[in-house]
Amino acid sequence: MATSRNAETGAPGARRRGPELERAILDATLEQLGSAGWTGLTMEGVAARARTGKAAVYRRWPSKSELVADALRAALPGPQELPDCGSLREDLVQLCGRMREAMYSPSGCALRAVLDECDRTEAERFIGLIVGRVLEPGKRMIGEVVRRGIERGEVRPDATGDLIVDVVPAIMMYRHKTAGAPLEEADIVDVVDQVMMPLLSPRTG
Repeated sequence: MATSRNAETGAPGARRRGPELERAILDATLEQLGSAGWTGLTMEGVAARARTGKAAVYRRWPSKSELVADALRAALPGPQELPDCGSLREDLVQLCGRMREAMYSPSGCALRAVLDECDRTEAERFIGLIVGRVLEPGKRMIGEVVRRGIERGEVRPDATGDLIVDVVPAIMMYRHKTAGAPLEEADIVDVVDQVMMPLLSPRTG
């Protein structure tokens, strides 16, 4: 008996449609971004990785930018529960550890490829997504951990400025770009112990 082959799938005997096919295409987009980067990503390459026809991709996403934006939108994490370990240090270690995991997740790797390789015009298409789904939620959680620390007397009362919540993301990105290797868990603990705790601790004397 002959094996059927569907143009939407590119795979013998398989027939994916609607959300299932779209999910496969979006997953393939993230995978190719992680391995080939923004410059190396092509609609044809995504179609091949998703085992579908190029036309199936173009019907849904007329451009690479639109495809990547939807892939990131689908993959980036939603609201997360804030850690509550009872102490400022442990809360920061837990939260910064989650941020590190997100940085090296498939969606995090894809997002860095976009930021690192896109020209200014292309990158501007993703600014709203990056701010709304990555930067602002992370900063809000850091701010909440600091606020709870103020209530417990672990943090100086005036440690409420915008720069406070920028410190951890800025250091993590800088160290990632300059170290030539992924951040380790020990690096996160060092950021908390050597930077955040001295910065936030109540002044004495």
